[in-house]
This record gives sequence, C-alpha cells and structure tokens, in this order.
Amino acid sequence: MTFINELKQGQKLSDEIYFVKKKVSAVAKNGRAYISFTLMDKTGTVDAKVWDPDQPEFENVDEDDFIKISGEVILYRNQHQIKLSACSVAKAGTYTVSDYMPASDKDIEGMYSELLRLVDSVKTDYMKALLDSFFRDNEFAETFKSRSAAKSIHHAFVGGLLEHTLSVAQICNFLARHYGNLDRDLLLTAAICHDIGKTKELSDFPSNDYTDDGQLLGHIVIGAEMVKEHIREIPHFPKVKENELLHCILSHHGKLEFGSPKKPMLLEALALSQADDLDAKQETMKEAIASTVPGETETFSYNKVLDNFFRRTSEEE
Repeated sequence: MTFINELKQGQKLSDEIYFVKKKVSAVAKNGRAYISFTLMDKTGTVDAKVWDPDQPEFENVDEDDFIKISGEVILYRNQHQIKLSACSVAKAGTYTVSDYMPASDKDIEGMYSELLRLVDSVKTDYMKALLDSFFRDNEFAETFKSRSAAKSIHHAFVGGLLEHTLSVAQICNFLARHYGNLDRDLLLTAAICHDIGKTKELSDFPSNDYTDDGQLLGHIVIGAEMVKEHIREIPHFPKVKENELLHCILSHHGKLEFGSPKKPMLLEALALSQADDLDAKQETMKEAIASTVPGETETFSYNKVLDNFFRRTSEEE
C-alpha cells in the first residue's frame, strides 16, 4: 500500500485502501457542493475531496469504513490533498487493520514503565495508594495504554494518552525541582491523573470517537469522579488534599472557555495547566509540520487549532 506519509504531489492513486475517519458534506463559497473525507492510516491523515458528490459510490461510503480509492494527489496550502475520482467500500480481508491505526512511535511498554517509576517516586502514602489503585490495576493499565489523548487535535493515536500523560508528568517533575515552593507529590499525582477521564470519554480504535459519557460530561468531570471514587477506598485521605487534587484536575485546561470548570487557584494547579498546554501545543505543531512538504522552510501554513501560521525550521547553519 501507499502510506499517507509517502504521498507526493501529482501522484496518481489506483485502488489504494484507507480508513475513513471523518466525512463531511459541504458547500464551497462559490455554491458548489462537495464531500470532504479525512482518510487515515498508521502514518497520519490526509484530506480527500469529491467535487462531483452526486455519484452514489461516494454517498454509500461512511465514517469508520475502509475504502478503496482512485484519485490524484495535489498540493493545497502546502499540504497534500487527494482529489478523488472513484471509491468503494473495501472488502474484508483485503486490508490489515493495524496498517490503519495510528500509533505512538515510542515504545508503549517502556513509557508505561517510566510512568510507574514516577508513581513510585511519590512519597506521600495516600497519594501513592491512589496512583497504585489505578496504574497497577492490569485492566485499567491496558485501557490506558491503548487510548488516544484526543479525537483529532493532538496525540490522536494508540498510546497517545500514555505519551501525553508521561510528558506532562515529566514536565511537572522538572517544575517541582525548579520551583521549590511546589508540593511535588500533589503536582505529580495530579499530572499523572489529569487525563484519566479520557479512558471513558473516548472509545477504542478504530473509531476513537466520543462516547455518550464523553459527550455529556467530558473527560475533566469524568476524571474527577473517578479519582473521588478511588479516594473513598483509601483510609485517612485528608479532605483538604482531596480538594486540592480535584481542583488541579478540574482546572487543568486553564480557562473556563477551554472547558475547565474552575480556573487554577493553586500554584500546583497553575503549573499543571501550563505543562498540559505546553505539551499539547508542541505536539499539535509537530503533527502539523509533519503534514507539510519536506524541504519547504519558507512556506507558511495555517493551523486552525493553534490559530496561527507555522513553518519548518531551516536546517542551514
């Protein structure tokens, strides 16, 4: 198969199979109807457009289908796009599912071992007991390792939740050493637990879509509820520390307009929200740059999530 990261401008595609992550019917500014597909394989995603959408073969394709396509790769705003000429639902057995599920390029078991080392570094007994109740539970661990950190914005791949959580925890560990006035055990526990609600907010691959709980409650509220349930089983967990930990989780998006029920009101909550934002935006730009044409260091592209233009860094000395 031709993987998405191998696509080249002007390339003709014939009977290539991709996974349909998203399908949108829309109307262009000139009034012309079209269908936009987000196609996916393990190397990334690509936008595919149909400018003659009335053909039944395009209408019969749905999200979460594996489809066989023909078309041409074009360049649009410094990013590859496929102009579709034909497609059909691929027959089972003509593709290998693992080729289409994006996954972390880091070793998942190695990352989880590193996360457990951070868990073991927490000295406060009740915080350590809370972390152990999640991350040393085999069933929870397997779910946590397989989930993404988002549907599409950043770390939207198998192992993405683990990769993002470990990175945020490592940043917070550094911040706790750098700023001596931070409660390290509180901050590190909050960092490791901050996105556990995503194990229930998002479904497993290949759909990687919002569950009913995810749509109605969101991962921040779900995660706070999960932590609160586990705290009930831990004797002598101080109420003040429970509230501080829950506050860190509830405020980790930093602003009300970003989905946090509360804005950070503790040093540790502020540090966590900044670490989470840093890691998410770094990954968002990394993935955006990866979708642009290599060698183009003077061409700027626009990213809706970052609401800004970006380009590759020049490799010249």
